[in-house]
Amino acid sequence: MEPITIAVMAGTSRAQRESIKAARYVADFASKLPGVTVLFVDPSDFNFPGDGNDPEGQDPRYSAIVEKADAFFIVTPEYNHSFPGSLKRMLDSELSFYNHKPVALAGASNGNWGGVRAVESLITAIRETGLVALSWDVYFPYVQNIFDESGAIKEEHRERYEKSLDKLFAELLLFARIFKTIR
Repeated sequence: MEPITIAVMAGTSRAQRESIKAARYVADFASKLPGVTVLFVDPSDFNFPGDGNDPEGQDPRYSAIVEKADAFFIVTPEYNHSFPGSLKRMLDSELSFYNHKPVALAGASNGNWGGVRAVESLITAIRETGLVALSWDVYFPYVQNIFDESGAIKEEHRERYEKSLDKLFAELLLFARIFKTIR
């Protein structure tokens, strides 16, 4: 099988973010899949001046990642019933490289909804980029209770998330391979 590169994107640059643990967990999970290369994207590592898709608003390091990626997996926290502005800014900067690439989504929140509203509001923005969203998602409700202080998933949650991520990555890789042949 042809190798697939997946950009796993953390959804916020907020200093107190708990969702970064979920994003790192997803990236670590993906890195163990055969034939998969993971590029971890933390928005706090990039600079996106201004707004939009103008050349002066791009970060060349992020542009290179987006161009190279065959698929994306976004882990977004929910802030005020939506997704963070840092994620929107990052997505807006690279419209030319997203077309015909699949994206899996995960939500995270400190409450029982697990970021459902963030993922729902993200779908409209995702569609406009040309990314192809998968039909189901993974959620991390009470994210602060799922991972320990070091960011490792707690044993009592491991089986549930491994099962969900196995299924979601199988679909993401299937679509990544199909779309790679037509790009």
